[in-house]
Amino acid sequence: MSNKTPSANHVVTNAWQTLRDFTDARIALGRSGTSIPTAEMLKFQLEHAQARDAVHLPLEAKQLYETLKTGLIDRPQALDLFASSEPLLVNSLANDRGTYLQRPDFGRTLNPSSCAQLALETAKYDLAICVVDGLSSMAIEKNALPFLQQLLSALDGETIRLSPLTVCSQGRVAIGDHVAQLLGAKTVMVLIGERPGLLSPDSMGLYLTYDAHVGCHDAQRNCISNIRPAGLSYEVAVNKAKYLFEESKRLKLSGVNLKDRTEEAGNVLTSHQSFLTQTK
Repeated sequence: MSNKTPSANHVVTNAWQTLRDFTDARIALGRSGTSIPTAEMLKFQLEHAQARDAVHLPLEAKQLYETLKTGLIDRPQALDLFASSEPLLVNSLANDRGTYLQRPDFGRTLNPSSCAQLALETAKYDLAICVVDGLSSMAIEKNALPFLQQLLSALDGETIRLSPLTVCSQGRVAIGDHVAQLLGAKTVMVLIGERPGLLSPDSMGLYLTYDAHVGCHDAQRNCISNIRPAGLSYEVAVNKAKYLFEESKRLKLSGVNLKDRTEEAGNVLTSHQSFLTQTK
């Protein structure tokens, strides 16, 4: 029997190794003996911990609002977003993170004090933008500002009545319906932290709902998912969001009856093509 100890760097690579250049998916990990390499195991544990942290990390709503105001104030459309005399910082019926995670229904409705605050806004609007922590406040803190900067630039020159910006803590997607109803906004655009994946703890989603009101269901929404530098780029996401918003106004609908036809319109959306498309 040999007394030689296997080399610590003895990792057998996988034949699909080159495909890792085209995806963040956990493929072609290689092996060390009959197990995956230690480095890959440690990476998995780190990403799992980051995903868990993203779910439990609380949103610093006031700080986020001030960051957005500072970063957007030079955009003409931002004058409407920050027209309210005080920050519209609202909260769902879930008072803490534990309740939020155990009672999804609480996250879909504003608490009484938030309702009273929004009821003071008496104007009517075409679009309400609601920034919500969702299941990843990290996603909102990283992506909301750069996305909104590009969105407002894209909407510059459009005749749109924007409501004051709301920042919501402990919220789910449907809380945007409640916000829109109280603000008198015809359409709501919800920016929300998505459920973290092992490779995407900072993924932001966008949900657009026309004629938003309490009681809307998911089939009435359009979704743009995985908005982040390593996913769907801000430029592409803004292009899609603007198209869907303009079409929803024209057709007076959203959801399953409103299709995203940005690719058919000739827009090049290369940032989310698969490696199979890229290697043709």
